[in-house]
Amino acid sequence: MAKIVIRNLTKTFSGGDVVALQDINLEVEADESLCILGPSGCGKTTLLRIIDCLIPRDRGEILFDGTAVTRPRPDVAMVFQHFGLFPWKRLDENIAYGLELRGSSKQEISNTITRYLELMGLQDFAKSYPHQLSGGMQQRAGLARALAINPSLLLMDEPFGALDAQTREMMQEELLRILETAKKALIFVTHSIDEAILLGDRIAMMSRRPGRIREIVHVDIPRPRKIISVRAHPRYIELRNSLWEMLMQDLGGEESGRKDQ
Repeated sequence: MAKIVIRNLTKTFSGGDVVALQDINLEVEADESLCILGPSGCGKTTLLRIIDCLIPRDRGEILFDGTAVTRPRPDVAMVFQHFGLFPWKRLDENIAYGLELRGSSKQEISNTITRYLELMGLQDFAKSYPHQLSGGMQQRAGLARALAINPSLLLMDEPFGALDAQTREMMQEELLRILETAKKALIFVTHSIDEAILLGDRIAMMSRRPGRIREIVHVDIPRPRKIISVRAHPRYIELRNSLWEMLMQDLGGEESGRKDQ
């Protein structure tokens, strides 16, 4: 497990004309869940892609236990909103993909596939192709593939955003259960205040573009968590109202700016 430190991270597009992220500073402990919340277009996904070295940064640095990150790391896994499964591979082959790239033994791959199929309740669908699975099953498969490489850091970019409300809550509880048994650092991007409170130890509230860290909010609701117990906790409404007010202030500022122009 690794502590992640992000210092003075800045990213621009269009030759520097569009500042997507400006002076981002964050620290994430080795077993911490950090949720990133903010208005659309504030750079949440861009930040995740930079951490995973999918796109370059303009300046700043990312450190894993004090070591600078300059290329993709084998102990970092990313889960996207749209699953990212290979449609031509069966479910067991999708889960095995990262392990095969690492050169893992056939026995290790077989054991890992079995473990995560059982963990996700997908053992009866090992030979199924993605198009034969429901949206929730595909998302569980994507999560299984990410966890199979035993990452130190799990990056999740609105992974449940395309699911229906009932499946989304089931996947949230599934993720909570997994994080209780397999301690990992998690950085989770979401548009949902409720989801951020449920999953996060802390919530990084970002401002509209250029994206900055406006405030870090501690979620002082004890673990282990369930949806029903979190919503019944006395702090839940206070946290939700506070986060909502921050979002509305940002959006209100944007509207005021348009009216003044």
